[in-house]
Amino acid sequence: MAFEGLAERLQGTLNKIRGKGKVSEADVKEMMREVRLALLEADVNFKVVKEFIAKVKERAIGQEVLQSLTPGQQVIKVVNEELTALMGGEQSKIAVSTKPPTVVMMVGLQGAGKTTTTGKLANYLRKKQNRQPLMVAADIYRPAAIKQLETLGKQLDMPVFSMGDKVSPVEIAKNAMDKAKEDHHDYVLIDTAGRLHVDEDLMKELEEIKELTKPDEILLVVDAMTGQDAVNVAESFNERLGITGVVLTKLDGDTRGGAALSVKAVTDTPIKFAGMGEKVDALEPFHPERMASRILGMGDVLTLIEKAQSSVDEEKAKELERKMRTNDLTFDDFLEQLNQVKSMGPLDELLNMMPGAGKMKGLKNVQVDDKQLGHIEAIVQSMTKAEKQDPSLLNASRRRRIAKGSGTSVQEVNRLIKQFGEMKKMMKQMSGMQKGKGKKKKGGFNLPFM
Repeated sequence: MAFEGLAERLQGTLNKIRGKGKVSEADVKEMMREVRLALLEADVNFKVVKEFIAKVKERAIGQEVLQSLTPGQQVIKVVNEELTALMGGEQSKIAVSTKPPTVVMMVGLQGAGKTTTTGKLANYLRKKQNRQPLMVAADIYRPAAIKQLETLGKQLDMPVFSMGDKVSPVEIAKNAMDKAKEDHHDYVLIDTAGRLHVDEDLMKELEEIKELTKPDEILLVVDAMTGQDAVNVAESFNERLGITGVVLTKLDGDTRGGAALSVKAVTDTPIKFAGMGEKVDALEPFHPERMASRILGMGDVLTLIEKAQSSVDEEKAKELERKMRTNDLTFDDFLEQLNQVKSMGPLDELLNMMPGAGKMKGLKNVQVDDKQLGHIEAIVQSMTKAEKQDPSLLNASRRRRIAKGSGTSVQEVNRLIKQFGEMKKMMKQMSGMQKGKGKKKKGGFNLPFM
């Protein structure tokens, strides 16, 4: 995940101060030195770091911290608030024109993921906002871009306007606007050309398209992996076009994440979306407060709940809850639950959203891949109906048969049966805690999404 190194460094630094009953000016200065180093290492623009440190320091050695009951926690609150402000403060939504269609120009350098992002954004607008977008193939210099957008259109079953690569992009944009009005599309997403670097010809062409289409949004697509270069690119495009928002791609990659923290501060334009993977639905609205929370190890329960709500079948969830209360879970239920979790996205990403997951023993370096989940699925599917309902039937010879049938080892089968037993035991304890006329026993807990 992006920010991994930064998150680790910041969390380590903040933990030293968290429980302090008294925080001196020297403590704050020492902490700020560490935070400064962590941000610079994460490739955050040095001017941005300087301003950020000055703001935090001023607040952290002020009255609101030194005179509070828990100064250590107060300092962390200040860092969280300033980190959120640095990334834009609050979520910035995509524009909606009062006179449809809403025109969105997608701009950026070649290789940033502009065409893919155009498809992802069209998919997001249809699924989450019930819109009818028209994608426009206006990148005539890279014939593969037109083909790529048309392929995405087929995959998503969404219209793509194309006139090939022999017509000028301005002409394509003009005809696309007419087509969108004629067919009552409420969004027009124009995939424009990119270059390997910012040049005069590219900018002139983009200015002409802007002049003709009068876009409501000019979204700059930036590759988060490019670090400081992403900030320079954002500055150049902003100077010439006046961008209205940024889409950061590859934010799920092994990147230091500094671009996300610098782009908003340098261009004063909000990050509107973040690309979190290859799939067409891997585009998320960017929430500064949630991202700050994740960086500081406080989790991101809201995104986790949203993912769960969009992936979980409500009827099945109610039935599962009933079975949990009566401790009537079977291996089929276990598999059902596993598939629902899988549909929410990569497990390590979901764990990062759980508050304190980074500190939980055994979860810190968890690597759960589809192969492992596939093994679990194969094991359960190799059981007979009776075995799935009643695990006590699973003696040694049955376990050997299941291992052979699923192409796994007896150890893996044993491990899964043990985990299932522990899960049932935990469910029993939880349902016990939730009885007792609403009283919560000491030491009890509720899982946030169960």
